[in-house]
Amino acid sequence: MTNLLRLVGKRTRAQSIQDYFFITLGIALYAIGYTAFVLPEQLVSGGVTGISSLLYYAFQWNPAVMIWGLNGILLLISFKGLNRQFTIRTIVGVTILSLMVALMKIVFEKFPLITPGEDRFMHIVIGALLGGSGLGLVFAHNGSTGGTDIIVALVNRYSRLSLGRVMQFVDISIICSSYILFHSAELIVYGVVFIVISSIMVDYVVNGTRQTVQFMIISKRYKTMADSINQNMGRGVTILHGQGWYSKSDVEVVMVLCRKYESQYLFNLIKAIDPDAMVSQSFCHGVFGEGFDKIK
Repeated sequence: MTNLLRLVGKRTRAQSIQDYFFITLGIALYAIGYTAFVLPEQLVSGGVTGISSLLYYAFQWNPAVMIWGLNGILLLISFKGLNRQFTIRTIVGVTILSLMVALMKIVFEKFPLITPGEDRFMHIVIGALLGGSGLGLVFAHNGSTGGTDIIVALVNRYSRLSLGRVMQFVDISIICSSYILFHSAELIVYGVVFIVISSIMVDYVVNGTRQTVQFMIISKRYKTMADSINQNMGRGVTILHGQGWYSKSDVEVVMVLCRKYESQYLFNLIKAIDPDAMVSQSFCHGVFGEGFDKIK
């Protein structure tokens, strides 16, 4: 029992280290998109970073300090409504984001990657791709960058309102407020474009790392196939007992779940063992449990 607890503890620590590595990498990508492409083009996006951008354009207040300060205020307001793990991860994520933005802002002011206004649309697209990819990595590894996440967590806890609509309302309100400062409808349109592209990238990264495939394999060599999948892929196999309705003969069906990137390897195993096997492949919306995602 003691050895099992130690093993679980080691796996938990290793998983936490991996999570924080990818959270930091994701935040770095987001900070690059924000400081190198968004700020020079005077774009206002959603969330706390959008408010920080507005304050920077209007009063030249450091956006890194504003990101940390505004998130701190939100956390204080909502402290009792959030669980401990979410609060800790949010504090860590916001602190890393603020430090990254501060560092990247200094770097890209001295060594700018773009000439503002030269190709604004393309700069916004690149910034959205970097920002969305970064946030996707953060969310895929159970991280948080604060801002809208805090509002969504509170709404999810105390209300039945649609989270998507709440996020859209908050983000659109922040983007539209840029008109007061710049009197430009064009910047509002660019802000919406940024939100749309970054949202698509978040979904793509989060879902791309979790796509799961289910195989149903009917073969007379089911025992050899099941053993081979266990040994060579490290995946669990379930044998389902069935009956062919036309032949009235018993059949064994091998059911296995694996990640999308493992599919071709599984096909190779099936072909090597029984080229005449009947195979059904389908994509799963979500799979939870050992070897896949944790139930939250």
